[in-house]
Amino acid sequence: MSQLRKWSPGVIGIATIAALSACAGDGHGVLDPLSGDPARFVGALPAGWPAPIVPIENPMSAAKVELGRHLFYDTRLSGNGAFSCSSCHRQEFAFADAKNIPLGSTGQVHPRNSMALGNVAYQRFFNWASVSTPSLEAQALVPMFGDRPVELGLKGQEVALLARLKAEPLYRDLFPKSFPNEAEPVSVENVTRAMAAFQRTIISGNAPYDRFVRGDRTALAASAQRGEVLFRSSRLKCAECHGGMLFTNAADVVSTNFSQLPFFNNGLYHAYPAPNRGLFEASGVVGDMGRFKVPSLRNLAFTFPFMHDGSVASLEDVVEHYARGGRTIALGPNAGDGSRNPNKDVRLTGFTVSAQEQFDLIEFLRSLSDSSIVKNEHFSNPWLR
Repeated sequence: MSQLRKWSPGVIGIATIAALSACAGDGHGVLDPLSGDPARFVGALPAGWPAPIVPIENPMSAAKVELGRHLFYDTRLSGNGAFSCSSCHRQEFAFADAKNIPLGSTGQVHPRNSMALGNVAYQRFFNWASVSTPSLEAQALVPMFGDRPVELGLKGQEVALLARLKAEPLYRDLFPKSFPNEAEPVSVENVTRAMAAFQRTIISGNAPYDRFVRGDRTALAASAQRGEVLFRSSRLKCAECHGGMLFTNAADVVSTNFSQLPFFNNGLYHAYPAPNRGLFEASGVVGDMGRFKVPSLRNLAFTFPFMHDGSVASLEDVVEHYARGGRTIALGPNAGDGSRNPNKDVRLTGFTVSAQEQFDLIEFLRSLSDSSIVKNEHFSNPWLR
């Protein structure tokens, strides 16, 4: 347990090593916090943050991370040769994409907003409303080969994909270096392992708020300091769902039991439209209607628009939504009062804030954005060099 240093203030947002190891019967091996010494490949971790926990069967290595970075930006990983993972996860937007909802390689409109990838190494599930991919390795298969919706559009093209990768001279060097004990290192499985290794290095913990916590009393304006007090107050209750070092309770997930998942209905709609009905799409349980993963609040300055479908444009609108206890839509097919949604979380009762308090709260939320994530060359497109 000595590897888990406490993050202050507040309670660390990562489940303990023991708890994570206890739930490792998901087909992805025992979780090992020191597998390949991941701290070596993420630079200097933010003070007080534990080393990322990685699957023991996919230890970190410098070569594997570099391979994963090339694959992440490689348009060979799409059916039309024009899309890559970075098409929907762009570094300049903290690995989100600043769109309400993205388009796939075939032009198909996706139902949900692209989730930001900062600090995914510390998370357990990687979708807005699904527990089907409990590792980054498993998650990588969804955009590559999934067809509901089509993202990269590689379904049925596995042989062609591997042929394209084998034809690239750089990969003829990087794959064997990354997987030295394999007779045939170029495989779909190793593609996902390398991309997962790269994504685990995208650590973001140098926002003004982080610097303030570490002792730089000039890093946070007085308004943002007042905003934090509001954020953690019993009146607003923001920190009850957005807690820990990632400002989300979803990082603590250690169960695949739907009823125990910290996914919530926040009253965004009175009647959630298909196919965006939250966990209900997978469970069929009426009470799961509108239950979505609580996203991290880090890097909000770059990851707009907000909510699972990107339907809230600004932080001002976000605060108004929660102040009302749900969103009211006056016209159109989704018209209704979200505050009256029967499955809305009971904690979302609404609150009253003055104009100054709203300003202070938003200043605090903006202080959680780390500009280094959008500039770090270790995360950038290596094909442009």
